[in-house]
Amino acid sequence: MTSVNDGIRSAWPDHPAYEIYPVPCKGTARVRVGEVILAESTAALRLVETDHVERLYFPIADVRTERLEVNDHRSVCPFKGRASYWSYRSADATVEDVFWTYPEPFPEVAAIAGHLGVYHEKDGVDVEIETVWPDGRVSVNRFPAWGDQDDLVRLLDARPAGDGRFRAPGYHHRERDVVEGGQLLGEVIVAASRTVTDQRVTFASITFAKAASFAEPLDFAVEALRRGRTFSTLEVRASQQGRLIAPALVLLDAGSGDTIRGSEQMPDVAGPGDAAPYDMGVVGRDLRIVDGAYSPDPDRTGPPVIHAWVRFRDDPADPGLRSALIAQATTHWTIAAAMLPHPGYGEARAHVSLSTGPVAMSISFHDDARADEWLLYSTPAIWAGRGLVQGDGRVFTEDGTLVASYHLQAMVREMIPATEGKDATRAM
Repeated sequence: MTSVNDGIRSAWPDHPAYEIYPVPCKGTARVRVGEVILAESTAALRLVETDHVERLYFPIADVRTERLEVNDHRSVCPFKGRASYWSYRSADATVEDVFWTYPEPFPEVAAIAGHLGVYHEKDGVDVEIETVWPDGRVSVNRFPAWGDQDDLVRLLDARPAGDGRFRAPGYHHRERDVVEGGQLLGEVIVAASRTVTDQRVTFASITFAKAASFAEPLDFAVEALRRGRTFSTLEVRASQQGRLIAPALVLLDAGSGDTIRGSEQMPDVAGPGDAAPYDMGVVGRDLRIVDGAYSPDPDRTGPPVIHAWVRFRDDPADPGLRSALIAQATTHWTIAAAMLPHPGYGEARAHVSLSTGPVAMSISFHDDARADEWLLYSTPAIWAGRGLVQGDGRVFTEDGTLVASYHLQAMVREMIPATEGKDATRAM
């Protein structure tokens, strides 16, 4: 009996550690060419693969195959088998090889049987993932996205790895292989909360001493400097492959009732319904920017402040993970806010001609909040100069409750050319 894979030698026996795994795509995945919808599905698969860009696969029943033509192109993947291709042709547009399929995928990737993968890089092809929120609002992320909320929680989920030790996983290849500061801060908070389980993290301070690889796991060594019935102080040292990445101090509190109560008032800004949607590539995170102030346009100017509304699809039951999710977004805004008053500077220059990134961060947690309800991150940049910027932020619930406050120092300086012995893409 013949097979489309005849003559192909599978690479799996020689590379057993190679990873390809399907992840259900949460939301509605869609492929458009112009105004024509070629595929739409709530059962698409994200295919995550070692050292390859993520791909989106649609059940064949959810693809408008009547608008496509099978062509003569064939290709071979030593990990999947032989693929055949489909093109889209109309009076208005022609896109060759817009979809492909593996008629008989190797057993290791059997989940993609009966699916069509989409070539999202093709000119004229738009691939998106739509999330409908409980209040009826819709958020849309272009594919390939950074990932899903589940991927972010997985990264933050520092798990026990021995006495006083925790490990957070790496993730597959990214174009910029650097761990974000907010991710490190969140992982530190989770490790601390799982060390002293009967107290709540109320303060964390971290210094980002060295850039870390996104693809490699991170290790966290936790030492109790003072374990008390009311307060505990922990030192958390993040490392990767034996090298110190970020030292941190974390304060935990057993809690108390109010003796006095008061807080700063939430700024009078547009609500999430009147703020501009912004796609940062996390499916399951709804992000709205007041006045569209977080902009890649280097010629846009304004006051040095960014107000951003954020909510997640799911609220973690683990209080440490919930705090980590809230903390993770705090490192997003200060650098962009500091550049706003200065023409010719903007997010589009970050990691291209400007070396930018957080260098030190502290956060205090005040009242509790859910991650699946709107939170306002209000971040004024209070100083810029000498290659550094300083932000002084607040996190409020939609009803004005102050949830957290944070202080971030970051660098903004001209990129050092790689010819001078520095790898600019790994500047933290």
